[in-house]
Amino acid sequence: MEYRQFGKQALRVSEMGHGLWGMGGWSDADDKQSMAALERSLALGCNFFDTAWAYGAGHSERLLGQLIRNHPGSEIIIATKVPPKNGVWPADPNDALEDVFPAQHIIDFTKRSLDNLGTDHLHLQQLHVWDDQWAEAPGWIEAAEQLKAEGLIKFFGLSLNRWEPWNGLKAIRTGAVDAVQVIYNIFDQAPEDELFPLCQELGVAVLARVPLDEGGLSGKLTLETQFAEDDWRSGYFGPENLKPTVERAEALKALLPAGMPLPELALRFVLAHPAVSTTIPGMRKLAHVEQNIALSDGKPLPAELLEQLKAHRWDRKVAPWSD
Repeated sequence: MEYRQFGKQALRVSEMGHGLWGMGGWSDADDKQSMAALERSLALGCNFFDTAWAYGAGHSERLLGQLIRNHPGSEIIIATKVPPKNGVWPADPNDALEDVFPAQHIIDFTKRSLDNLGTDHLHLQQLHVWDDQWAEAPGWIEAAEQLKAEGLIKFFGLSLNRWEPWNGLKAIRTGAVDAVQVIYNIFDQAPEDELFPLCQELGVAVLARVPLDEGGLSGKLTLETQFAEDDWRSGYFGPENLKPTVERAEALKALLPAGMPLPELALRFVLAHPAVSTTIPGMRKLAHVEQNIALSDGKPLPAELLEQLKAHRWDRKVAPWSD
């Protein structure tokens, strides 16, 4: 496993992190399978685990808490998130910060997450949605400062809305943001425009989420793919998105180096950007853990191939099916 600096902080994180979303709310989630994946991930050198209270109303946090209890003294870096008080995903620019993240709500949910995890502090607490009109509103910075002063969190960050990497630049410029979580993959390259340069300038850590486009870059989707109705992906890969995703993924196959599967290309693309501190693919199965972590080997993609992949950028707009 290769490790990277967490922004300007004195913290080294595994460049391949472990995302726990699928362990909390997907239709085929299995706790025994999830715990086996977490155990294997830790054994292979992953030290960064990203969860959220919203992933099963604390369920994935409790699974991570079990991993922590199983390995007292091990370096397990915990990142979680505060859900919006009004329950609106993504953030609505018409909502006031006080209705979404009042200071006491941030503090209360941090303590709730600590209870779920069975630990006395978090390495990173994040707001699960964000709109930059809130950047100068009072409350959120004060809450973060209080949590740090009380030793309940070390760092504070934001999880940006899907396909809106620009919608966090003002907050980052306040100096109160230690880390930012953003969708970044072969299709979604917009963070390279403004967000990544700003984060590099200010020493803000970057958590690259959805590196496989929710499975769009897995190489397994076909036009006949269907998910269970209670599976979030059934909406994301509905009529508007499935066909163009399959077509774009198919176009990428012409660029695959000999013997390289599409998911490997996708993950190596994300790791190639120096602004990325860690990427957090969802890994519920042992095979996924072993395949993904094996890619953290210090072997970069050729510069020529990275240049060719720029042509596969796909700028999309938020739609009812996308969140």
